[in-house]
Amino acid sequence: MNFDLTEERQMLQDTLRRFLRDKYDTQTRNTILDSATGLSTEIWEGLAELGVIGALFSEDQGGFGGAGFDVAVVFEELGRAGVVEPMLDTAVLGGGLIANLGDDAQRALIEKLIGGALHLAFAHAEPTNRYDLNRVQTSAAADGNTITLNGRKAVVVNAEAANVLVVSARESGAIRDTDGISLFLVPSDTKGLTVQGYPLLAGGRAAEVTLDNVQLPTSARLGPAGKAYLAIEARVAAANVALNAETLGAMETATALTKDYLMTRKQFGRPIGTFQALAHRFSDMLIEMEQARSAVINAAGHLEAPRDTREIHVSAAKNLMGRAGRLVAEESIQMHGGIAMTQEYELAHIAKRIVMADHRFGDTDHHLERFIALSAA
Repeated sequence: MNFDLTEERQMLQDTLRRFLRDKYDTQTRNTILDSATGLSTEIWEGLAELGVIGALFSEDQGGFGGAGFDVAVVFEELGRAGVVEPMLDTAVLGGGLIANLGDDAQRALIEKLIGGALHLAFAHAEPTNRYDLNRVQTSAAADGNTITLNGRKAVVVNAEAANVLVVSARESGAIRDTDGISLFLVPSDTKGLTVQGYPLLAGGRAAEVTLDNVQLPTSARLGPAGKAYLAIEARVAAANVALNAETLGAMETATALTKDYLMTRKQFGRPIGTFQALAHRFSDMLIEMEQARSAVINAAGHLEAPRDTREIHVSAAKNLMGRAGRLVAEESIQMHGGIAMTQEYELAHIAKRIVMADHRFGDTDHHLERFIALSAA
């Protein structure tokens, strides 16, 4: 099997890597992290102009990619540079759900999204649901042509900057039922919508979102009533592929920084990287990196597979990436020493991103249990 990138994906990777190398450094990121929005409008518009957002959508949806390997190529480069802009939440989750479920009028938003003029947020997680996608308490009550939403959403990434929130709510069924969950497009200025934002440890911003008698027309619903669960699961699978690729890129940066440090720092007149104990520890990092790369390729290659096959490979990859990422982050920090924890040094942010990635969309334990359950089914 040939794992080389196609010519188009290689061009996308090279272009994105050059852009981020020229535009994105530690000082730039720290400035963005200190800003009120947690993102750079200039960087976002630049990514849109390069066609990066369009690479995450198929031709039928207005883009020129959309496959698992397109997602992996983009997010590996974003992870390598430690980009904090909310590409995953706006494009892969919010945009992907609109593209997959929306009618013609709703899909018109994708053109604005690809052009960089629209931000989205996916408001699905709730204070009590942890990683369970089917546990939705937020309610949606229909009355004629009006739907009223009530409930709370937790850790909604990019909610403050979003023009539109894609909100999940239950129209029927018990709290844990997969049937009965719907999605709604909620403009950010809708009456009854409250957003309380805060910075995230790994960069960017999220918010607690409260829906207090938020009234929407029935045209705000995405897809058939109560049938959104499978689409949500599929988009979260794509988000996990993106997150795994982003983590891989961050691991590559952490490894490169560690190698440079080991060959620069000297003790007893020679680089500490020549000491056998440290050389062996660095070799372990490289081995974990290769396993992680194989996991990303495997998950990306199965993203368009049938549901059961897709989900088992995604959970396997997420479990491995969590374990490998933790080892690379911890080893790189320990071999650097105290400098690795300073905000002015690149590794500080990169290591945080690697560790925190394990806690989004399910950690290693969650996906191990899920892999076992899917394998036994």
